[in-house]
Amino acid sequence: MVHGNVSQLGRSTMSTFMHDPESLSMNALSVVLVCPNSSKRQKLSEALAGPQASIAREFGEYPTLESAAQVIDAGCDVVIVDLDSDPEQALDLVESICSNNSSVTVMIVSSRNDSDLLVRCMRAGARELLAEPVRPAVIAEALVRASARRSEVRRQKKVAGKMLVFAGSKGGSGVTTIASNFALALAKESRSKVVLVDLDLHLGDATLTLGMTSQFSIADAVKNANRLDIDFLSTLLTKHSSGLHVLAAPDKYETVTAFDDAGPKILRILREDFAYVVVDAGSNAGRVQNLIFELADTLYFVTQVNIPSLRNANRLIRHLDDSGSADRLEVVVNRYDPRKLEIDESGIAKALTVPIRWKVPNDYASVARAQNTGVPIALEDSAVSRALTDMARTACGKLPESTKKRKFGIFG
Repeated sequence: MVHGNVSQLGRSTMSTFMHDPESLSMNALSVVLVCPNSSKRQKLSEALAGPQASIAREFGEYPTLESAAQVIDAGCDVVIVDLDSDPEQALDLVESICSNNSSVTVMIVSSRNDSDLLVRCMRAGARELLAEPVRPAVIAEALVRASARRSEVRRQKKVAGKMLVFAGSKGGSGVTTIASNFALALAKESRSKVVLVDLDLHLGDATLTLGMTSQFSIADAVKNANRLDIDFLSTLLTKHSSGLHVLAAPDKYETVTAFDDAGPKILRILREDFAYVVVDAGSNAGRVQNLIFELADTLYFVTQVNIPSLRNANRLIRHLDDSGSADRLEVVVNRYDPRKLEIDESGIAKALTVPIRWKVPNDYASVARAQNTGVPIALEDSAVSRALTDMARTACGKLPESTKKRKFGIFG
């Protein structure tokens, strides 16, 4: 339905009234009121008075779609929209809100007795129809239903985030470079909470790859295993300017004991709070590595085209196949240059026994410059960054840019 009046909404002059966010009760519903009629808006404000709801913002005119999106993104629970001032603009606004954030409860206020119009409101996504004059008891009942719906939505959102693990066929495969820049690209593309966990407990340098320094590390988490919860772990994270969070490896060489027990717990706690947990599995081997692999939703196995790397890759792939984890495996060939391959693709496929999922081009100059300057390669425009962005977009359910260009190109 949002098509005919988008330009109209974009040109409307918006008059807003902001309320003090610190006055909002922790349990009260956050309400946005959209009502061009000042008299009606005043009556609605009075009907909303009480502990059930707090008005976070009032719009004296129908807001633009962009302005409405900003309000919704700020986390409001209920939007009350006056239908009568301009039914078509109101319906466009309702549909836009509901299509962009289904967790928001939209209520329509109207004095009209038009059954066809009310059906359109419900189809647009409105969940409550409040007939005028709106009595406090009626709106109180609607708020009770909205509160119950908010609780249900929050309960459903407690779904564990995805865990994406990067491991290498041998040292020097480029796992940290790929995992770190993939995590940064994922934070950008998904617009969700993403945390990178550096599990190279002895010589991890993910923070260095991202041009960061960290005061705390995963060693602090392991040493305080009895205090592990999201509040404590949050104090150990370092935040990149992109929004990516990082749980760093120790800054000095040390033996991290008791990781076998604390490690999986750390990862499970992070998954409850982050949409994506990206893990640089480092050089861990044996039981620790198996535990990490078991927790992974996707395992990105990084290798290069040389005999030692392919041999190790084959061994690990067979191990994963035996343990029933091969269906979650995606092979990443790093520093791929088809012009300089001494082993052709059929030979690579035969050695790996599984298809190559991703090819990260060989661009030594760009990678070296990124490492030396502390500017992550994911923030630059290069063949490597484009490959990693495609991986990140796929991981968060988007179409890779390369596929989009082929699909929508002039001759595509």
